[in-house]
Amino acid sequence: MKRTHLPLNALRVFDAAARHLSFTKAADELAVTPAAVGQQIRALEDVLGTVLFKRMTRNLELTPEATRALPALRAAFLELEESVRILQDAQGSKVLTIAAPRDFTAKWLLPRLAAYGAANPDMRFAVEAADAGIDFTQANLDLAVTYGPTPDVEGLHGKPLDDGAMCVVGIAGIDPMQRIDHPSSGWVAADGARIVLSVADAGLALDAAVAGLGVARVPALITAGAPTALAVTPVGTSPAAYWLVAPTPQWRQAKVRAIVEALTR
Repeated sequence: MKRTHLPLNALRVFDAAARHLSFTKAADELAVTPAAVGQQIRALEDVLGTVLFKRMTRNLELTPEATRALPALRAAFLELEESVRILQDAQGSKVLTIAAPRDFTAKWLLPRLAAYGAANPDMRFAVEAADAGIDFTQANLDLAVTYGPTPDVEGLHGKPLDDGAMCVVGIAGIDPMQRIDHPSSGWVAADGARIVLSVADAGLALDAAVAGLGVARVPALITAGAPTALAVTPVGTSPAAYWLVAPTPQWRQAKVRAIVEALTR
């Protein structure tokens, strides 16, 4: 098919419907009606001469042909997005949008952005919360930070910020069996140990340890700015680590390469 005949809008609708496996949810994303989504899909199927979805009783299922085509289509959309970024005015290269978990932002990222901003006074930052996952297809992000295993998402490239090192933190004299829990603490049950406080994330656990409420097991990376009065004891590593992630084409942007170099020194 010639480039001038490519049904780009219909392909965009197809991508949304394939991600949601629902015409209704795709319609919500695209701000159109479910009927309009259905019409676009049927028209695209007619143009291609290929069935894209199996219409089940309560949901949709991709056909094998559609499943094989999606990776190339999504890679093409990422390249198109990169082209648009290049074509934007020069001011865009001075604005960096990063998504990161709130606790990581407060304990580690903001001080480093401040230092980078001092050396690059024309740069502006936008920081978004990323506690519930990141979707680069829905957010205008340059870069994101995730906490977990090696990123294994099609089209994304990751660079580690740490090796998953963990540590136990607490003020002098605190009972080590008096523990502060959070979703990624990884505490192992021990005789005499008790959870005295449960919090939402490692950053709050670190704050609670500083306040003397107990000891916390947290990623070593976020303890860099902890008060010197806080005892920090290494306790091995976790399968999870902090990662800088972005769609592969975005790593070619000068502003992304520069901030990544600054954050990984």
